[in-house]
Amino acid sequence: MFKESKLYSIFKNKCPKCHEGQFFQTNNPYNLAEFSKMPEKCPVCGQKYEPETGFYFGAMYVSYALGVAIFVTVWVATSVLTPDLAVGWLIALVLGAILLMFPVSFRLARLIWINLFVKYTGKDNKVQHNHN
Repeated sequence: MFKESKLYSIFKNKCPKCHEGQFFQTNNPYNLAEFSKMPEKCPVCGQKYEPETGFYFGAMYVSYALGVAIFVTVWVATSVLTPDLAVGWLIALVLGAILLMFPVSFRLARLIWINLFVKYTGKDNKVQHNHN
């Protein structure tokens, strides 16, 4: 994947500005104690990960779209593979998939949202550390 691409930042859990620093503290979305924890800013370039209070309310729209995509995918796949499955089981499978994918979709929604607003600038804008 090209490092300059926004997809690199989104799928590799990287800072949207420098594509170097971690966006979430852990790469494992299923570490439920820490799946949503983010540093205040990028340790490499200093980009604030929450530019303003309530910034991630907009990510709920992205999360909704991801939830709809999961719903449609599971519904269609289940309907094609097991056409005689009762509707109750179909609904249970869809809800189970959405719950199982929640940590991943939560993180993807935040990464997609911030990548809409922060431009990639590369390594040139790193924070200068004073070691005196």
